Amino acid sequence: MASNEASVPNSKEHKFNPHFTQAVINATGPKATPRVRQLTTSLIQHLHDYARENELTIDEWMTGLELMNEAGRWSDNKRNEGQLLCDIFGLESLVDEITYKLASDAADEPTATAILGPFWRADAPQLSMGDSIVQNTEGIGEGDRTKMHGIVTDYRTGQPIEGAVLDVWHTAPNGLYEQQDPNQPEMNLRGRFTTGKDGKYEFYCLRPVPYPIPFDGPAGKILQALDRHPYRPAHIHFIITAPGYKPIVTQIFDRNSKYIEDDAVFAMATFDDAKKHSAAGATEVSTAAI
Repeated sequence: MASNEASVPNSKEHKFNPHFTQAVINATGPKATPRVRQLTTSLIQHLHDYARENELTIDEWMTGLELMNEAGRWSDNKRNEGQLLCDIFGLESLVDEITYKLASDAADEPTATAILGPFWRADAPQLSMGDSIVQNTEGIGEGDRTKMHGIVTDYRTGQPIEGAVLDVWHTAPNGLYEQQDPNQPEMNLRGRFTTGKDGKYEFYCLRPVPYPIPFDGPAGKILQALDRHPYRPAHIHFIITAPGYKPIVTQIFDRNSKYIEDDAVFAMATFDDAKKHSAAGATEVSTAAI
C-alpha cells in the first residue's frame, strides 16, 4: 500500500500542532487510487501550509468559502465563474502549459496550446468552407470583416491533413460572446469547418477586439482587490481535431492589440510568445500547423 507520509511544514511549526496535517492525510483509506492519494495528499499539505504560513483567521477562511459559494451561484450553462477564478489566478494557463509539455516529446514543438476559456460551446454549426460565422451585427457594432485562412498540416512531415475540424469562436465588437448578449442570435460568431485533401481552410469573421472578462461577480471582486484590470487582448479561439492526431486548443492573437503584454488571464505571458501565435495585424491571417 502506498505511504501517506508527508513532511510536516517548518513554517510556524513552533506555534501549531506539528502532527495534525499528517493525521488528516493518514485518514485516506486503502481503496483510494494512487493518483487520488497523490493529489489529495499534496492538496492537504499545501492548504495546511498556506493556513499556517499566513496564520489564516476564521473570518478570512469564511470569506474564502463565501467566495467559492458565490462562484457556484453565478455559474450556469452560459457562464463558469469557477473557471474565471482559475483564469485570473493563472491556474488554467499553468495547467495548460503542464499538459502541453507532458504531451510533447522534448524535441517536438507542435503548435502551442492556449486556454479553452469559459465561453466555448459544444455543437457550433457546421459550415461550408468560405462561409461566414457572422450571423448578425445589429446592435453589437459592425466591426471589420476579416478573412481567416490557413492550412492544417502534420508538423513533422508538413503534409496537409484532410478531415481536420476547426471549431472557432470569438467575441462581438461590443466585447461580448453570444451567450452573454441577448442581442446576438444563437451561436453567433461560432462555427466548425472541415478541411479537404489540401488541408486548407478559410472563413469570414469580424476582426477581434480586446474585451473584459466578466467582472460583476466573484472574479471581479478579486481583480478589484488586487488592483488589476479585467481585459484580454484581441484573439480568436480554435479547437482543431483530426483522426489520428491529438486535439489542439489554441488562440490566435492580434499582435497589435492592447493588453497583448498584460492579459488578465495570463494566456499570453510575454510579447515574444505573442509573436509566435498572433495575427500579423492584417485582415488575412494564417494559422500555425499542428
